[in-house]
Amino acid sequence: MDSLTGEKADLLRRLGVLDATAIVIGIVIGSGIFVLPNLIARNLPSSGAILTAWIVSGVLSYFGALAYAELGAMMPVTGGQYVYLREAYGPLCAFVGAWVFMLAVLSGGSAWLAVTFSIYAGYFLPLTPVTSKLMAIAVIAALSAVNYLGVREGAWVQRTFTFLKVAALLVLIGAAFFASHSRAVAKASDSPPVSFAHFSVAMAACLMAYNGWSYVSFVAGEVRDPQRNLHRALLIGMTAVAILYVLANLAYMRVMTIPEIASTERVGEELATRTMGSIGGTFLSLTVLLSIIGAVNGRILTAARLPFAQARDRLFFARFGEIHPRYQTPATAIVWGGLWTAILVLSGSYETLYSYSILAAWIFYTLSVAAVFVLRRKLPQAARPYRMWGYPITLWLFLAVSVWFMVNAILAQPWPSFMALVIVATGVPAYWIWCSRGVVFDQNQAGVKARQPRSGL
Repeated sequence: MDSLTGEKADLLRRLGVLDATAIVIGIVIGSGIFVLPNLIARNLPSSGAILTAWIVSGVLSYFGALAYAELGAMMPVTGGQYVYLREAYGPLCAFVGAWVFMLAVLSGGSAWLAVTFSIYAGYFLPLTPVTSKLMAIAVIAALSAVNYLGVREGAWVQRTFTFLKVAALLVLIGAAFFASHSRAVAKASDSPPVSFAHFSVAMAACLMAYNGWSYVSFVAGEVRDPQRNLHRALLIGMTAVAILYVLANLAYMRVMTIPEIASTERVGEELATRTMGSIGGTFLSLTVLLSIIGAVNGRILTAARLPFAQARDRLFFARFGEIHPRYQTPATAIVWGGLWTAILVLSGSYETLYSYSILAAWIFYTLSVAAVFVLRRKLPQAARPYRMWGYPITLWLFLAVSVWFMVNAILAQPWPSFMALVIVATGVPAYWIWCSRGVVFDQNQAGVKARQPRSGL
């Protein structure tokens, strides 16, 4: 609490452009690039179609990142996406969005990654089903503790493991291109034409692999010079991810034929084994472990900022909006986020919950990007240090693909889609129950605060 103004203190701006970039890359690159090429190759019969799907998905994801860059420069405060939804559509939409991400998207994703970590750790250690779950919980607890102790500590872990995962991925790619025996590849046969339905399935998988770039917006209130650095981090991060994804797919197709990729469940492991020999499986497992640590740490670092921002708006428990007096972190939000994720691991419900939450997440990605259009009309005089490149074409392209992605998901997977909408719907009564407690939300005051953030220095 500021003793002179009576206002609550803000989180300090301790993250530089390198930290923000590491968050983008570290969260986006998880384990998808090692397993999703199998699904994509089953639907796309030619290398050209496969590369097109990855490149188009990367470009469209970048268009979404450009929208977040404009919103982040306009409102560089903690909570990011939550704040954008609040300013554009009001507190109900913002509350429901944060509810979905806290309940399912971030926690479910972290739990799924932590369990995947324990599976790959089994390559080095004999694990029973019980010890496997304990290891997954230990990963969540250890990374939560690091982020509890300080944002600098969390950022250091993020930088370190992002660097290691990128280096390991480059080694894997390099082995495919430079290993002498990797050139003995069967000639590709004539490919059948690509159907729109199959391309849609592949595109959906690629977009899932690019998921997570929006999370850096949650820590916008802790980024130094956010008007410039948020845009830089998104630009550098998404460009790096797209290049790595394309190179990885070129590496797969250099060593394996497309039918072989389609029939191989763990494509990354097969590539490592063929190019590195017996040590390949060990190297791939280590690469996945490094990748997952960076992805989980990034989620823990950013996720706690959502309930923190809500609590500051008096739309969540007040303790979640408190800053630890010594470590200057949203400590309560970090602890409870870790506990909820651990519960999902123990219950085994994380995989189902996370699969249900993908569509729910895209609903709010779409609304957040559309907020650029809404706020340019609602707040035309607001300062915009960065304006979305290619607007309005890039914005409408992203929105069109997002709507297609969601409609396609509903038609292809009606039950998971229905459950995703149920998860979203549960946020509405939760909001009204919260409001019935007598809490009054002052949107005008919150909006002024969002557009005129304190420096935090």
